[in-house]
Order: sequence, then structure tokens, then C-alpha cells
Amino acid sequence: MTTTRSRVTTLACTLFLAALTVLSVWAVLPPAPRGADAPADEFSAGRAFTTVEAVGTEVHPHGTGAARQVRDLIEADLRGLGLEPDVVDGVGMSGRLGGQSRVATTTNVVATVEGTSSTGPIFLVAHYDSAEVSHGANDDGAGVSTLLETARALREGPALRNDVVLVFTDAEEACLCGAEAFADADPRAAGGGVVLNVEARGSSGPAIMFETSDGNAALVDAYASVPYPVGSSLAVEVYRILPNDTDFSPFLDDPEGRFTGLNAAYIDGSATYHAPQDTPGRMSLASLQHHGSNMLALVRELGDADAAALAEPAAYDATYFPLPGGALARYPGRLVWPLAGLALVAVGALGVLVARRREVLGERVGAGRLVLGLVSGVIPLAGAVLGSVALWWVMVAVRPGYDEMLDPWRPWSFRVALLGIVATVLLGWFVGLRRRVGAVPLAVGALGWLAVLGLALAAFTPGGSYLATLPALAGAVAGILALTVARGQAARRVVVTLGAGVGVLVLAPIVLLFFPALGLATGAAPAVVAVLLGLALVPVLAVLLPRTRRVGGWTVGGAGALAVVALLVGFVTDPFDAEHPEPTRLAYAVDADRGEAHWVSDEVSPSDWTAQYVDAQQDLSASFPMFGEDVWAGPAEAADLPAPVVEVVSDETSGDERVLTLAVRPGEGAPIGTADALRYVELDAEGVTSATLAGREVPVADDAVLDTRYYAPGPDGVEATVAVPAGQDLDLRVVVAGGGLEDLPGFVQRPDDVGAAGSHTSDLVLVGTSVTL
Repeated sequence: MTTTRSRVTTLACTLFLAALTVLSVWAVLPPAPRGADAPADEFSAGRAFTTVEAVGTEVHPHGTGAARQVRDLIEADLRGLGLEPDVVDGVGMSGRLGGQSRVATTTNVVATVEGTSSTGPIFLVAHYDSAEVSHGANDDGAGVSTLLETARALREGPALRNDVVLVFTDAEEACLCGAEAFADADPRAAGGGVVLNVEARGSSGPAIMFETSDGNAALVDAYASVPYPVGSSLAVEVYRILPNDTDFSPFLDDPEGRFTGLNAAYIDGSATYHAPQDTPGRMSLASLQHHGSNMLALVRELGDADAAALAEPAAYDATYFPLPGGALARYPGRLVWPLAGLALVAVGALGVLVARRREVLGERVGAGRLVLGLVSGVIPLAGAVLGSVALWWVMVAVRPGYDEMLDPWRPWSFRVALLGIVATVLLGWFVGLRRRVGAVPLAVGALGWLAVLGLALAAFTPGGSYLATLPALAGAVAGILALTVARGQAARRVVVTLGAGVGVLVLAPIVLLFFPALGLATGAAPAVVAVLLGLALVPVLAVLLPRTRRVGGWTVGGAGALAVVALLVGFVTDPFDAEHPEPTRLAYAVDADRGEAHWVSDEVSPSDWTAQYVDAQQDLSASFPMFGEDVWAGPAEAADLPAPVVEVVSDETSGDERVLTLAVRPGEGAPIGTADALRYVELDAEGVTSATLAGREVPVADDAVLDTRYYAPGPDGVEATVAVPAGQDLDLRVVVAGGGLEDLPGFVQRPDDVGAAGSHTSDLVLVGTSVTL
């Protein structure tokens, strides 16, 4: 009877944790899409998708005729909703992308859904341009369609209190310039407000609220009211570290601090990001529905709130994470340190209690074994990281094209393989050491590592501290209760399982969200989160996993077999083909002064296709500063492409400064293909004291180096003003960039299973010249 009861308890506890895992993961999955027959005042992905199909018909980078067609479409749809859109020309500038100042003439489309008694504007923002080789159906056709469908639904419901300003920005992919121009100069932005940016970095997955302004507590409370909240304060901390930007960045950079806000995107399916394959057919309508349902609800929530108060940062950031049932757990950031300290104290108390008992669960324990349990806990942590690195190494060795990707086209088998590796490492550590060290010391050591990591995260990424702190605290409290209050083996198992359940609730969704966020290329991050979940479950292993070697061996072997089988399935199911091509990056650069040309690639290691053009790493940065010091290059036949022209409009010296006004334009006619193929003009010079480009003052580095770029110059080019010390020559390097390799001598069309990578250097054509003035 005792054995039967033990098995029943073990089975019940295991099923409970499995069900909790499923519910936790289910909570962050996108909802089913609503069809075109959905109620008029609700968001319908089916209706919004008609906009996606129109936006994603053609590649439409900033400054092209296709981009103008998308802009006309937006304007017409807004008028069809009874709104009066403004088409606003401006000049935007940003230095966020690589430290280089980038400037663009922009045309934003802005419309206002007027409120009844506005306390401040709610800005709903998306960009309508695409990356250079991308159709932009997801990035950011998803945002454009979400704004338009949200505006339509708002018009069907009762009027809101606050103004909702729809901002369709230009030149996001180039330089975030449309958003910067709006924040800097548009009168509707003068008083600040709350910004909601809608993005996509992929083609599927949940719409995650991944970035906030500082002092986000009040806005997170508002976000908690949406029907499908998916967000984690950890994501905010990670994004603040990463060198990534969206149209949300210029609002955060506002020197007067006029804006607060939230940034949301779905991010799975990253192989399509910026790539030619970002087409309407690749979009997950569930992801679009997730975006739209949340944005519509959030706009309604903020639209009737005190917008002026929300435009001011709260006194603190919130710690928050998703829970089953569509809830968002949250607590003030000021509790991060107290909770982290309490978790450490609780684990310490559990350790003292175990040491004093000397025998727990039939095992001899003591201070020495507890120390060994804690020290050995580094094995699963380090093993998970090394295992993730080894997995990616094997993937790249078998399929080198993966080295240019964040994730494979079909990543899930490989993700399961990584989880299998983490499980193998953790179970191998536990099973291998529990006879010598003891299951209980290993469990206490695992909780100790969580507590220590909770303190470390509190110091460096406070919003992520909960990932380790809460499982450590819950596990330690459960352990203390199991030893002091629970009576009988079954009761102890239930208590320990309930404590571990907190770790499942907190960590299981983040494991899922971290896979697409950082990708298998940086799989150490999701592996670490997965091993944290494993450490939180070690106390359950201590009370549930039979101690026989056979069971332990089968458990470890099963996890290892899962990893191997999943890896093999991944290779079989994810070949490169016409629909899922191997990504390659190839550019062509002509030095007009020397008449020399190069094929150039910034691939990590050239693919077989790219290798027919490039054969060695070279330093081309002096002639083409946009490339680093070590890029792959090879000789090319010099095409007859006209060099850019620099005309001196004026040259004046006053006191100790010489000021030159220059007209910089492409050569006679478009240098590459058609005018639509022009991407930018880049200016580089030393000894410069100040400069303006298209009327915007651009920063000059402390070492007097000018490094700036103007996008979509058109045949008329751009006017630049450059100041140097009196009597000094201006040595200026000018490079004009266009797109399209098809007509160049020596270019061979890619095979069906080879494609252009989603990169700003893909199919880039450069013509450079130096002038001394």
C-alpha cells in the first residue's frame, strides 16, 4: 500500500508540474486570428491582412517609388476612415546606428483621432518603409495594418477622452529619421505624450512588450489590462543592453524627456527579417491578431486615462512577468533587493535546518556535503552554456549557411535539441553526484545558486532578478515547510512540488520567449534560463526520482537521446531550398579614382556561392569606410559607373575658420540602375570643426572626424556645409551607394536555394571618389 501511494503521489506531482508548464507556455502564445466578419469595434487580423498584402507587394525602401505608393495607400485608407491625414516633409537625423550620423529627408503621414477632452496625446507609431531587399510585409506591414485597423475599430466605438495620433514614419530602416523628425519638429509632438510603437522582427510568435521608457510602473499597470499580455521586465533589461533600435528610440532620446511609452513586436521566424522572403504569405495571422488585440485595448485604456500624468515617468520601474489566464504579475522595482535578500536568507535557513538534522530522506547530510552541493552547482550552469555553444558549432559545421543567421528557417527541432542538452547536463550532474554528495545537498545547492544569481541580477539587471529570486525563495520556503510541518512522505512531496511550481510559472514562459529573442546563434542565453528552471526543479528530483541506478541512467539517457534525435530531425527538416534559401551577402565597390573594383562580403565565412567572388580578407575601410577592417574581398571588373560629383557653391573664410558649402550629387544620371536604386551618399573627412547636411547640424567626433550619411539623395543630391580651420584643405571621401548586382559584369544569378541575406550590405553597389578642396 505504501509503495502504491508513493507511486500515485509521484505521478500526481509530475502531472501537476507538466500541466503547469503547459498552462504557463500557453499563456504567452498568440490568440487565434479573427476573421473579416468579426464585430466592427474589434480588431480583425483578417481585415488588417488586406493592408499587409498591399504593403508587402513590392520591396519599398525609403525614397523609392514603391514607398510612395505605400504612403499613398495609407493616406487613402485614413481618408476612407473619415480622418484628415497630414503628409509632413522633414529632415531627420540619428547617430544611434553604429555611431555614424545619418540624415534623411522624410515624409511622414500623421492623422489624429480626436478625443472629447484630451489630457494629452497617445502616439501610435509604425514605419512604412522596408529594408533594402525586403518586401516588408511583417516589418513593418504588421505595424501599418495594426494602426489602420485600430483606427477603424476606434471609429466604431465611443469616442475616447484623449487624442490618438497615428504616426506612420518614413526612413526607419535607414536611420530612424522619420521618427526623429516627428519628435524633433512636428508641432503635435511639442508637448510630449505617451508613445506606443508597433514593430515586427520576424514573421510569427507572440507580440511581446519588450521595451519601455524609464519609470514604467504606471504604463505596465495599463498594459496589464490588455487581453493577452506578454512581457517581462527581463526583456526590458536585455534590450537596454543590446545595440538594437526602433522608431521608439528617438522618443526615448528626447533631451527634454517629453515622452514615455511602450514598444511591442513579435520576433519569431527571424530568418525572414529584412530578407526578400518577408512577404505577406509568411505572416502569422495569429501574431498580427495578438498585436492588434493588445494595441486596441491598450489605446482604449490609455485613451481614457490621465495622459499628462502617464507622460511623466513613474518613481520606479516595475518587475513583471506573464502568468496563466492572461494575467501579468507585477510588483514595484523597489522590492527587488528585499526579495533577493530574503531568498538568500531563506536558502541559508534551509541549509542550517538540514545540517542540524544530519539525516534527511534517509541520507546522511552535514555542512561539508552542503558545501559540495553548492560548489558542484556550477557544473549544470557551465555545462548548459558549453552545450549550447557546441550545438551551434555542430549546426554550422554541418550547414555553414547557419553562420549568417540568428535562427534556422525551421528552428524548433534545434530548440528541442538544446533543451535536451540542458536536461542531459542537469540530470547527469544530479544522478552522478547524488550517491556521493546526496540528493538533499544538491537540492539546497541548486537553490543556493538561484539565490546568489538573484542577487547578481538585482545588481546588474534588476528587472530580471525575479527569474532566480522567486524560485529560490519559493523552493527554500517549501523545503523548510517539508521538514518542519509536513507529515509523511506524500505530504513532503506535495509541498516541495508546490514550491517548484513557482519556478515553472516564472521560468517556463521565459524559456520559450528567449529562444527567438536571442536565437540559437546566441543559445547560451536561453540555455541559462532553461538551466535555472532545472535548478528550481532539483528539489522535486530529490523527492520524486527513484534512487536506483537503472532509473537514473534511463532518465539521463532519455534526455540525451532526445537531444540527438531532435538535432537529426532538425537537419532533415531544415534544408536550404527555394522557399528557405541560404542567406548570402555580396556587395560591389568601385574606386573611381583608381579604376579598381572589388566584390565584397561581410559574411563570417563565405558560402560556396559567395566564395566564387571573394578569396581573402582585406582592409577596404580607407576607400569604403562603411566596411570594417577585415572583410572578404576579391577582384572585379570595373563597371562604367559615374563617380559622385562635388561642386563648391561657396567658400568663405572668416577669422580662423573656413566654411565650404558643397553640392554633392551622383554622377550624370543614376549611378546604378535607376534613381530608385540610390540608397545613400556618405561623406568622410578629417580636420572638420563643424558640418551640416540638408540643413541639419551633424556631430563631428572629438578627433575632428566627419562621418555622415544622407539617404535617398536622388539625382539632385544634397547640400552640405563643412567648416575647417582657415588655410586648411578639405580632403573629402565621397561614396554613393545603390542597389542591384544583376547588370554588373561578372555577376551570376544566385541558384534557387541561395538568397540575399536580410542585411544592409546585401546587393549593395558603391562608387567612391576623393576630392581635395
